[in-house]
Amino acid sequence: MKQPKNAFKATLARREAQIGLWLSLADGYVAEMVATTGFDWLLIDAEHAPNDLRSVLAQLQAVAPYPVSAVVRPVQGDRALIKQYLDAGVQSLLVPMVHNAAQAAEVVAMTRYAPAGTRGLGGAMSRVTRWSKIENYAGQAHDEVCVLVQAESKEAMANLGAIAAVDGIDGVFFGPADLSASMGYLGQPAHPEVLAAIDAGIATVLAAGKAPGIIDTDPAVSERYLKAGALFVAVGVEADLLIRAASALAARFKRV
Repeated sequence: MKQPKNAFKATLARREAQIGLWLSLADGYVAEMVATTGFDWLLIDAEHAPNDLRSVLAQLQAVAPYPVSAVVRPVQGDRALIKQYLDAGVQSLLVPMVHNAAQAAEVVAMTRYAPAGTRGLGGAMSRVTRWSKIENYAGQAHDEVCVLVQAESKEAMANLGAIAAVDGIDGVFFGPADLSASMGYLGQPAHPEVLAAIDAGIATVLAAGKAPGIIDTDPAVSERYLKAGALFVAVGVEADLLIRAASALAARFKRV
């Protein structure tokens, strides 16, 4: 049995833009529904959404039959947790709150087996090896692992060139909400200075030969970032789509 190819990573390497949607409802049935809608990638959020290893696994299994890539965001860059996600079959990781190159290098090491890294071997117990049916999984595992880190602080932006230059980092994702707060513009992710900082950051990441990414639920702002060169852009959150549609429907028919 061959190791599955990571279409998301391969497309980033070709510098082709991919459009994604955030999954925050922690539900496999919802994830499968959204997997049929035509997005290139779906972000399973375990940082701010109530996901755990089991619910992440359920969503990976739910979207697997469809032509869409799953990216998982853990709550933090924790070696033990990342090991579990990788063993469960996660191929693309988005690690939050990475502020410098040393942290970025440590995240990469968590996804590599010794001597190149610190990932533990799971072997026959692991879904990712298809319970040892994938030939020489350990020897080729890193080929299909996509490592993305989030730059979402003034410190990270100051160290952006060094972060993007770390070997094994495939892309850098900008978190507008936390970045705007760090810059002194809490709740203003579209502030001109924040937009300018992200524009410059996108250029820096591209110059390093890596893929810049971002999320914004305002279509005009998402289009702006795509034109600036962002290569993986999340343009919405499924919970937000649901609540807005439900609210609009209720407002249309409710009589006060």
